[in-house]
Amino acid sequence: MTDQATTQQAGSGTDAVPAQPGPRYEDTRSVIPGAGPAAPRPGERATLRLRGTGTDTDTEPDEPARYAPEWLQLREPADAFARAHDLLDPLRIRLANLPRRADGFIIHDIGCGTGSMGRWLAPRLDGAQHWVLHDRDPYLLHFAAVASPRSAADGSRVSVETRRGDVARLTADALAGASLVTASALLDVLTREDVDALAAACAGAGCPALLTLSVAGRVELTAPHPLDQEITEAFNAHQKRGGLLGPDAATAAAEAFSEHGATVRIDPSPWRLGPEQAGLTAQWLRGWVGAAVEERPELAEPAGRYLAERLEACAAGDLRVVVHHSDLLALCRPAGGAA
Repeated sequence: MTDQATTQQAGSGTDAVPAQPGPRYEDTRSVIPGAGPAAPRPGERATLRLRGTGTDTDTEPDEPARYAPEWLQLREPADAFARAHDLLDPLRIRLANLPRRADGFIIHDIGCGTGSMGRWLAPRLDGAQHWVLHDRDPYLLHFAAVASPRSAADGSRVSVETRRGDVARLTADALAGASLVTASALLDVLTREDVDALAAACAGAGCPALLTLSVAGRVELTAPHPLDQEITEAFNAHQKRGGLLGPDAATAAAEAFSEHGATVRIDPSPWRLGPEQAGLTAQWLRGWVGAAVEERPELAEPAGRYLAERLEACAAGDLRVVVHHSDLLALCRPAGGAA
């Protein structure tokens, strides 16, 4: 079996994401891999695999990751500010009604990346927590473990376990005993079949799911430009390559969880980017326009001029962008059919 798991108590004494060995992305003109984000190119697979053949070779541990740590680190403050805080109270109520466990809440973070969801959520929940961090990239798992929070909102202990490989295939059995499933910026790079499997696994385990920052397919930039809509449409089409859900992800997930009897709520979670987020805005712009041109090569020349104008406005502090996302909370029926 090729699954790899590491368990440790969180608390390295720092909340900073450690530096990645290897090349850095210090040239601001370059595009950090995954910035945008963009859908996988033909033949690529998303960072997380929900299902597989069940063979060891299906794990492909050396397959390149889709996201660079630099991109995930760059977007983390905007993600934290954007997440729908109003979903926390109903989640806290559900967790408070769960039977108390000696080891606290068991939280599975799917496609955890550098662990930003845990850093945001763990300090906002009371009670001891054990986070199971799933990703296929060992570098990202290392970052997530090292930079995990040390304590919950009430000072209770937070511990971490990292998993990569076959164990990331979600089933109700894999989630047995789970208190919560979380994910960030994941749903839009899954297929409808993947989302159905995720909903079925959570429903089978009787655990809620908090799934944040799914792209909504709408962008607002100041000042408006004639190409804004054309690039948005091309980018949205690129997001749906290979049967991925892209901007339809939140709606599809709501339908899937509802079909399994869950109570579902969707709240907006937009990025609001101004001069203080110029670095993130510039990288997002390059990825956004690049994906649009990849989808529609005939846009290359006008899109190049458009990008140059937008980057100039960004550097001057004149550009503001709203990138719309959606957060979803699915309250599945507790295992055993209790209300």
